[in-house]
Amino acid sequence: MLNAERKQRIIENLERVGVIKLAELVEALDCSESTIRRDLIELEQEGLLERVHGGARLLNAHNIEPSMNEKSFKNIQSKQEIARYSAELVAEGDCIYLDAGSTTIEMIPFLADRRITVVTNGLAHIEKLVQLRIDAYLLGGKMKVHTKAVVGAVALNNLTNYHFDKAFLGTNAIHLEYGHTTPDTEEALLKRSAGKQAANTFVLADHSKFGHIHFARIFDLEDATIVTDYIPQEMKDSFIQKTKIIEVGK
Repeated sequence: MLNAERKQRIIENLERVGVIKLAELVEALDCSESTIRRDLIELEQEGLLERVHGGARLLNAHNIEPSMNEKSFKNIQSKQEIARYSAELVAEGDCIYLDAGSTTIEMIPFLADRRITVVTNGLAHIEKLVQLRIDAYLLGGKMKVHTKAVVGAVALNNLTNYHFDKAFLGTNAIHLEYGHTTPDTEEALLKRSAGKQAANTFVLADHSKFGHIHFARIFDLEDATIVTDYIPQEMKDSFIQKTKIIEVGK
């Protein structure tokens, strides 16, 4: 296979799944690991992808949503720390909303053996909840294969049937002026609606989300408590003045 053809197939694979492991490319292209590594280095230098631990991902635009698989690769230890703390906020008998996302899904193992009710729009989330025998409801609607999230008008209508003690939401970006944003307008609307249906709303986000902006606005900073591992020092004072933030890494 020619070098140019091989690179094109790497990009095509990434466009389909968002993030891919080195071993998967080796198998798909029937090439040596050293050859694929070299191709990834060259494609990264050309600005077409970013190498991550054990593989590569496409560089994201402001209106492109990373896949669930891609998001699960990033800052996993920080996400688990955030999830562990957030699960401690859940009391016996609570009815909670778990937004589809790579940090909220990490809460589920810490919710085992709790007498709670969970509503979610995450397909991967409902599978884990059922495995742990946690009472759970999955919103109906259109499922996004890329993120395994249920969205759309039917999901929004379903939300009106519930009131939550607490809602735990994900976000793609947190900005002082523009608040919480995400690439997808349908997901932004569903997150905003879930927050309105809850007595207390928490946004779970690691430090990498601060200072960035995406296409669709969810809500203002003041509309939710942020649970994070830490805030980058240069931004800390400004954010603390605008909203309540819990730094679990402190």
